Amino acid sequence: MKKFTLLLFAVSLCFSLEAQIQTPAPSPSSTLEQKVGLTDVTVKYSRPAMKGRTIFGDLVPYGAIWRTGANQNTVITFSDDVTVKGKELKAGSYAIYTRPNEAVWEVFFYTTTDNWGTPQEWDASKVAATVKVETMEIPMPIESFTITIDDLYNNGATLGIMWENTYVGVDFVVPTVDKAMKSIQETMANKEDLQANDYFAAGSYYFSEGVNIEQAKEWVDKAVEMDGGKAYWMMRTQSLIYAKMGDKKEAIAAAKRSLAAAQAAGNQDYVKMNKDSLKEWAKM
Repeated sequence: MKKFTLLLFAVSLCFSLEAQIQTPAPSPSSTLEQKVGLTDVTVKYSRPAMKGRTIFGDLVPYGAIWRTGANQNTVITFSDDVTVKGKELKAGSYAIYTRPNEAVWEVFFYTTTDNWGTPQEWDASKVAATVKVETMEIPMPIESFTITIDDLYNNGATLGIMWENTYVGVDFVVPTVDKAMKSIQETMANKEDLQANDYFAAGSYYFSEGVNIEQAKEWVDKAVEMDGGKAYWMMRTQSLIYAKMGDKKEAIAAAKRSLAAAQAAGNQDYVKMNKDSLKEWAKM
């Protein structure tokens, strides 16, 4: 009995020592965080490598549901309700599964996110959305499985999946307009507390989204007035608004003021943008 106890102690000691050894994970974990408009998007996944293997059609069979990565589920989290290729997804977390094929992939957003790999029993009722996406060939091999959030704009982005020589992109739309308009309306209602940056943020957003250019002009003019003509980025937007409205004279005047302020601040990006606009407007 005593020998047996000593044997168990020795075995447990070996396991304890092994647990302290640090070695690289074959498929390292990764977390991607991206603000899209006003929506937070997070992707947590593992990144297997090609290691000389043929991936799609071999290691990852065509026509079968794939975990889309390695180890635990690849999970995407949206802080707001979003639309994925026209299909609504509520705010929350989803496991991303795919069914790769040579020309088209199916991408599934699955409500259970705690599986290791694919579920033992696929439950269609847990599929919040399914989209089909055409594949694109990548001219150079991608060694490590990679997920990206690219082609960002105010109201959406593209979730990219790439490995080996294959890329698929899933477009999604976020509710930026609704959130921004609500924020602007609530903020602009308290006129006593408004600062130059409040007027500028509201006006530049209206201008960029083409909501109401007259209102955009009024707010940006107010921002420039309150700032005292020091913020070259405000006067730059002011010049673009005047140009959009067809008032070339005021557009040129605002661009010249922005140019002078940018030169004084040493911001060469705005110097170039203003010079380019002045050259363009002088020809009109």
